[in-house]
Amino acid sequence: MGRFGVTEILVILAVVLLLFGGKKIPELMKGLGSGIKEFKNAAKEDQPADKKEESENEKK
Repeated sequence: MGRFGVTEILVILAVVLLLFGGKKIPELMKGLGSGIKEFKNAAKEDQPADKKEESENEKK
C-alpha cells in the first residue's frame, strides 16, 4: 500500500462528509477526542504502578 496523496485524502474526506453529513462530523470528532483523552489518562495512571513494580524487583 503506497502513500496517500492530496487527491486520495480529499476523496476520503468527501466520502466521509457524504456518509455522515456536516452536522454529525463534529460529534464524531468530539467522541474520538474524548476517547483518546481517556486512553492517555489510563496510560498515565498505569505507568507509576509499573515503575513501582520494577523498583521492587530491583531491590530483591
